[in-house]
Amino acid sequence: MGYKELIKQMSLLEKCAILSGDTVFTTRAYPRRNIPAINLSDGPNGVRKQAGAADHLGLNPSVPATCFPTAVTVACSWDPELGEEVGKAMGEEAAAQEVSVLLGPGLNTKRSPLCGRDFEYFSEDPYLSGKMAAGYVRGIQSNGIAACPKHFAVNSQELRRMASDSVLDERTLREIYLTGFEIVVKESAPKTIMSSYNLVNGTYANENAHLLQDILRRDWGFTGAVVTDWGGSNDHALGVKNGSTLEMPAPGGDAVRELLAAVKSGKITEADVDARLDELLTLIYDTHAAVQNHSRSFDADAHHALARRAAAESTVLLKTRTTCCRWRRALRSPSSATLPRPRATRAQAPARSTPSR
Repeated sequence: MGYKELIKQMSLLEKCAILSGDTVFTTRAYPRRNIPAINLSDGPNGVRKQAGAADHLGLNPSVPATCFPTAVTVACSWDPELGEEVGKAMGEEAAAQEVSVLLGPGLNTKRSPLCGRDFEYFSEDPYLSGKMAAGYVRGIQSNGIAACPKHFAVNSQELRRMASDSVLDERTLREIYLTGFEIVVKESAPKTIMSSYNLVNGTYANENAHLLQDILRRDWGFTGAVVTDWGGSNDHALGVKNGSTLEMPAPGGDAVRELLAAVKSGKITEADVDARLDELLTLIYDTHAAVQNHSRSFDADAHHALARRAAAESTVLLKTRTTCCRWRRALRSPSSATLPRPRATRAQAPARSTPSR
């Protein structure tokens, strides 16, 4: 525990209060304890820090930032080094705007084209998603700030996303839905990870000990902080016990009172609170210095050029086969065209699906 002495000096009330946000995108500060507040900001394909007062819906204008190609586009480059370049530029802009945690990249597995946020995710191939996301995280964190891969885990739909239950066996969970996150954790060491809204096998992801403790921390060795999705905490005390570090956005005094009551009743222990507090303090102090020391400027022209290059290198040209052309001509002039004869009807194995292109 890196901040054991500081934690000893804090009252239980202070400990419980700091584990939830102060505003929509900031943590709580304790000046008398020399604990600063830090800013978090949406991504995932550019910084979306709002000017003035922030709101969860994004109604107020945002500070100008480079709009990079979305994850689904850059994944088509099959180039983690390009992802790292993009991540580095996004991290530089985040630090210039005093953002300590950039909420991205998103790497949920694409299960259906109907998911409203598929464009934010890399692929239906967990290996490609993991490799690309690891590149982004390395680039973002090279600026001293934190990346926040999301949404952990099995969050592949937007319909009823805060109430849906993803029911699956352990092998499917690990081999398809968790592989990308495992690659990110082991290859890029993200400082934070965002939990998802949904339930996984009957338990909300943010309070799921199997996800947050057994797999994320024990099996993969993750040592960072887990941040809730905005409004994604359902039982704050259980979340703290099972590995959720910071509740966002700003739940107010109820969350603090809930946590205090849980400690006093024995539902959780003060040691549980101390463990999460140490994770949060590590995040705050690791990123605050980098933000404070930044020049507050970046080369916008160079970043726009990078965005254009990333788009160009991610372009995929589809080749039209001759047979397709003959069908097209036949449809235009059915009386004069000879339709191609169908191939033999012997059984063939279905073609393997390829990652998003």
